[in-house]
Amino acid sequence: MKKLGASLLFVILVCAVLSSAALAKQPYSSYWLPEQLLNWNPASDPDAAFNRSTIPLQSRFTGEAVNPNATKDPKVMALSALNQGTSGVPSQGSDTFSANTFSYWQYVDKLVYWGGSAGEGIIVPPSADTIDAAHRNGVPIMGTVFFPPSVYGGKYEWVKQMLQQNSDGSFPAADKLIEVAEYYGFDGWFINQETEGGTATDAQLMKTFLRYLQDHKPAGMEIIWYDSMTKEGNISWQNALTDRNAMFLQDNGNKVSDSMFLNFWWNDLGSSAAKAKSLGRSPFELFAGIDVEAKGYDTSLKWNLLFPEGKPAVTSLGIYRPDWSYNSADSMADFFARENQFWVGQNGNPANTATSQAWKGIANNVIESSPVDQLPFTTNFNTGSGEKFYVHGQQVRDSGWNNRSLQDVLPTWRWLTESKGKALTPSLDWSDAYYGGSSLKVSGTLSSANATHLKLYQTDLKIEPATKLSITYKTQNKPSMKVGLAFADRPDQFVFLDVKDKKASGWTTDILNLTPYKGKRIVALSLYFDSKEIISDYDIHIGQISIQKNANPVKPLEAVEELNVIQSDFRGGIYGDARLKWNALDNDKEVQQYEIYRVLPDGKETWVGATTNNVFYVPEMKRINAEQATVLKVVAVNAKYERGQAASVTIQWPAYPKPEAGFKADATLITPGQQVHFTDLSSEVTEGWSWTFENGSPAVSTEQNPVVTYDKEGTYNVMLTATNSSGQDTVTKQALITVCKGASGIKNVALGKTATADHACGPAEDAGKAIDGKVTGNSKWCALGNQPHWLQVDLGKEHQVSGFVIKHAESGGEWSGFNTSDYSIQVSADGVNWSDVVHVQGNTAAETSDAIALVKARYVKLNVLKPTQGGDTAARIYEFEVHGLQP
Repeated sequence: MKKLGASLLFVILVCAVLSSAALAKQPYSSYWLPEQLLNWNPASDPDAAFNRSTIPLQSRFTGEAVNPNATKDPKVMALSALNQGTSGVPSQGSDTFSANTFSYWQYVDKLVYWGGSAGEGIIVPPSADTIDAAHRNGVPIMGTVFFPPSVYGGKYEWVKQMLQQNSDGSFPAADKLIEVAEYYGFDGWFINQETEGGTATDAQLMKTFLRYLQDHKPAGMEIIWYDSMTKEGNISWQNALTDRNAMFLQDNGNKVSDSMFLNFWWNDLGSSAAKAKSLGRSPFELFAGIDVEAKGYDTSLKWNLLFPEGKPAVTSLGIYRPDWSYNSADSMADFFARENQFWVGQNGNPANTATSQAWKGIANNVIESSPVDQLPFTTNFNTGSGEKFYVHGQQVRDSGWNNRSLQDVLPTWRWLTESKGKALTPSLDWSDAYYGGSSLKVSGTLSSANATHLKLYQTDLKIEPATKLSITYKTQNKPSMKVGLAFADRPDQFVFLDVKDKKASGWTTDILNLTPYKGKRIVALSLYFDSKEIISDYDIHIGQISIQKNANPVKPLEAVEELNVIQSDFRGGIYGDARLKWNALDNDKEVQQYEIYRVLPDGKETWVGATTNNVFYVPEMKRINAEQATVLKVVAVNAKYERGQAASVTIQWPAYPKPEAGFKADATLITPGQQVHFTDLSSEVTEGWSWTFENGSPAVSTEQNPVVTYDKEGTYNVMLTATNSSGQDTVTKQALITVCKGASGIKNVALGKTATADHACGPAEDAGKAIDGKVTGNSKWCALGNQPHWLQVDLGKEHQVSGFVIKHAESGGEWSGFNTSDYSIQVSADGVNWSDVVHVQGNTAAETSDAIALVKARYVKLNVLKPTQGGDTAARIYEFEVHGLQP
C-alpha cells in the first residue's frame, strides 16, 4: 500500500480517549410510528446528521431513442425496497460487498423508497446513501408513509394520529413530513393508506391533509397517492382512476396529489386516462402498477393495455418491488445479470429487445435519460460496492464494502454493442478497479471481423477551448481501442480518437485533446475495439473516463478543520468504534467525497470508508496486537479524484484486558462412551486454555475446543481457565455433564404440547405453531407489541430437560436480519417460580442449540429480549424444541 506523500500530510493531531460515557453505536436510517414522528427533532436525534444527503438533485435529459418502440411520454415509478428491512439500515453503507446497488436509474423517473411495518415503523425516509445515488442520477426519491392492513398489524389509531388538525387548520404530522424531507434532503412522500376502519369524514380529512401538504411543501417536493382508500373511507382498490378515488388526485380544480399509483389488477387503462384528462391532469401522472415482487421478469402482464402496439402509451408505468432482482439472486454477479434482463430484456441490448419472451425489458418502451450534461464528468464505473477498494490503482482495502453514495453514473446503455461478427462482451467487474471497487471489463476474441463498437453514455457536453478527455485502462495486450464521440450536428456519426496502441504494465492513462472540436456538443460517448491480428483472449479493464474543461493541475484541497471524535465505545478491550465530525470545507462544491483512513502500526494506511457528508461512523476496529493508539485520517478528494491534505485524530486504547472465560457443550445428557464437543466462548484476547474434565478422557486439555469421552455413569463438573499476558479467568460449571444409559431416549418433549404467548400476529401465527415440528409453510409463532415477548410451554408433567433448539426467522426462509438477537430461557416446576438456565446475546444464526445441566421442569419459557438484528420488534420463532427425557 502506497503511503501518502509528505506534501499531502498536513496533520491536525487530536487525542481522544474512547469512553463508555458517549457510546458511538452504528447510526441507522430513521423510521417512526406517528407519535414518534410528531416528537422527532433532529437536534435531539444522534443519528440525524448521518442520515442527511448532501448531493442536490441533478438535472437530466432524455435523448433520442435507440429502440424503435420506446417513447418519451410514459414515465416510470419504482417502488423498491433498497434495503431488506425497515430497521437496522446503516446510514452510510456497511462492511459487506453484497448490497442492492440499484443502477438502472436511466429508466426511472421517480423512485419510492419502499419500507415500513407495524413492528418497526410506518413512516420511512430513504437512507442517505440511496438519496445520494438517486440525486447523482437526476432521479427524485420519496419516502413512504405506509398504513398497513390490520392483518399485518395496522392500527387505525395511527391514521387518526397523522390526521390530527389544529384549530388554525394546520396538520402537525404534515409539517413534520415536510421538515424531515427538507432536513434529510429527499424529494417527497408516497402515501399508502391500507388500514381498514375509515369513514367518509376521515376520507375528507385525508384529502384536506394532502391539500395542506400541497400548499406548504417547497417547490420540487412531490406527494404521491396510492389507489387504496376511497371517498367513503373504506379500503377498496379501484385499479383505476374513478369517481371514488379521484378526489385524492384532483378536487374542484385543485391539485391534491402530484401523481397516483394505480393498484395492480387493471383491465382497462383508457378510462383512467380519460378521467385524468377530464380533471385537467395528464394521464402520465397516473402510474399503472405492476407487482413483480414474486416473479420478476417472469411476471405475466397485459402489456398491450399499457403500451398498445403502434400507438402511444396510455398511462405511465409503476413497478412494485423491482428489488426482486437482488432478493432472488444468489450472488452479486447474479443480481447484476437479473437486473440487466429485468430492465433491458433477454438480449441484454436496449436497442434490440425483440425476443419470444413476453418480458421485453423496460427499455422496450421507455427512452433512457441521462444526467451527463455538464463538465467535468468522470466515471470510475464504481457500482457502489466492492470486494476491495482501490485508489489510483492501488489496493487500500482488502475486504468488502458498500456505500451507494459513492456510486458513479454508470453507462446509459447496457449494453449497446455493434459488430459485423461476434461482439466483445462488456461487463462491470469487481476483480480490479482504478478508483473504487469496480471497473468496466471488455473481453472476448478481437479481430477485424469482430471489431466492436461499444456505445456507453448519452451526453450533452459542450467542449470548451481547453477540454481534455482522459481514459485509464489496464490490459496484458495492446489496447487496440479508440474513443468515440458523436456530436449534436451529426448524432449518428462518431469520430474516433486513437488511444496509444502499445503494451504497458499496470494502469495506463492516455489524455486526448478535444480542442479541434471546441464549441461542439458531445451527445454520445463510446469505445471502439479493432485489431488486424486475432487476439483470442482479449481482455481490458477501463478504470476511468474523465472529461475536464482543462487538464491544468489544481491546488490540493486543504485539510478539514475541527476534526473530532464526538462519540466512541470499546468492546472487550480490543474493539473500538467512533463517530467523527469535522467542518465541511468552504469550497465544498469542489469536494467529491471525504475519505477516512486508519493508520496501521506499521505506518501503512487502510481505507475505512468515504462520505459526501461531514460526519462519519467508523465501524468497529479490531485492535492490532496491543497497540496503544490508533490514528484516523480524513482526506478531501476533489472532482478529479485528486487527494487533498489530511487531518488526523488519535484514539487511545485502554489497558490490554485479561480474558473472560466461557464455554459451551454440544450435549450435557449422554450415554456411556459418548463424546462431548466443547466450544470455547472465552473473550478474543485469550491466548491459552487449561481444561479440567471430571472423569473425562482426557481429564485435562490445553486445546481450545477439545473433544472428551465419558465412559462411566455419573454427573461431572467441567472447569476452564483462560489466560493471556494480562492475567487469567476461571469458570466452573457444576454438574454439567450427566452420563446415564437412559440418555439414548432424548427427544423433543415440547412437540405438540400446550403453548401460550404474550401476543400473536394473527390466528395463523399463534404460539402453537412454535411447537408443531414444522418450519415450512410459514409455520411460526409471531408476536408484535411491547417487548419482551415470551412463549411458554407446558410439558404436561415434570421432565428431565437437557437443552433447547430454537429455529429463528431464517430457518423458515425469512431474511437473516429477522433472526432473534437476544433471548433467555427459564424453567419452572409450578409455572410461578422460575430459574434462568440460558441467556444469549448477539445471536445471528438461523438455528441455535443450547445444552444445559440436567434440570427437572414442567414449564419452559422463552423470553425474546431483542427480536431481530435491528429495530423490528416482531418476534419470529419457527420452532422451539425442548430436549429431555420422558418421565
